[in-house]
Amino acid sequence: MINNNLINQEENGKKLSPVLPEGIKNFLIDIDGTICEDIPNEEPWRMADAAIFPDALETINNWYDEGHIITFFTSRTEEHRDVTEEWLLKHNFRFHGLIMGKPRGGNYHWIDNHIVRATHYDGKFTNLIEKDVRIQVFES
Repeated sequence: MINNNLINQEENGKKLSPVLPEGIKNFLIDIDGTICEDIPNEEPWRMADAAIFPDALETINNWYDEGHIITFFTSRTEEHRDVTEEWLLKHNFRFHGLIMGKPRGGNYHWIDNHIVRATHYDGKFTNLIEKDVRIQVFES
């Protein structure tokens, strides 16, 4: 994925990792159980005909049109890349990247030096809203 909108940063004369402009998000979106029915890697013959979830396509393509970066991040393995890309294109998803091999099992806890926000998909794609919630952070 090439992104020409990245902002380069420096600290004490040394380059730092670039960041996106304010308001632009790097969406990492799961596939199975999030934008379509949940299909395990053990039943790959079902992947080509997976039922798409309502509003997933429209919401994700709107984010793409707003300039956000869309990357699908899936537990499907490399052997499932072709069927996955074909399915995404058949349904007209617009995206920048596809990362295979996400760890399976859930309960993800992401630690990064960049801002990380997580949204749990619970059956309905809508616009995102801000909410006060409890989170785990490193002790000061």
